[in-house]
Amino acid sequence: MAPHPLINKPVPEFSLPDANGHMFKFPPEEQGVRVKKPIALFFYPEAGTHGCTREACQFRDALVEKEIFKRTDVQVIGISSDPVPKQKRFVESQNLTYPVLSDENHVAYRAFHVGKGLMGFGDARITFVIDSEGIIRDSLSANVNFNAHVKFVTKALEKLESQPSVRSPSETSDADVAAARSESSDDSSLSLDELSRVANVVGA
Repeated sequence: MAPHPLINKPVPEFSLPDANGHMFKFPPEEQGVRVKKPIALFFYPEAGTHGCTREACQFRDALVEKEIFKRTDVQVIGISSDPVPKQKRFVESQNLTYPVLSDENHVAYRAFHVGKGLMGFGDARITFVIDSEGIIRDSLSANVNFNAHVKFVTKALEKLESQPSVRSPSETSDADVAAARSESSDDSSLSLDELSRVANVVGA
């Protein structure tokens, strides 16, 4: 598979409402100054579904359990096309501790070249790792295997930490990330929410 077209390029800028309806500027700023920390930006298909809930909670837990997440002070941000009220219910029910943004008009989806998901139904599940200088270093597209995304970010952060030169070519997507990507291709069974969405669309 060809690398994502935005790899090693500056991150796109946009503003979207978070789960409380407040506008969130991306990349994040504090007092008008861009925050200098790595970012794990993950796009997920639908709030509240089985796979997306598991993925979101794995990112929540990684922030307090994984040393590399704590050591790098990575900023985790989730995005889906769900409306603000649904995102708010999702955040509150799962005690999510990071920003979750509502992109009903697919502003960020277009900016990051995020397309459709499994069999062309719904939005894709894809995660980007961005370094502290705002350069997109790597991405993982794994629509079915939601478990692969935190593992991918873990390996990408370890690589960033050992190779801090931000504008050098990304090496994350070679051997170190192959395991995370292979998990995606090896897992041929569909998650319950993916099966349900495909069945509903086909039967509509």
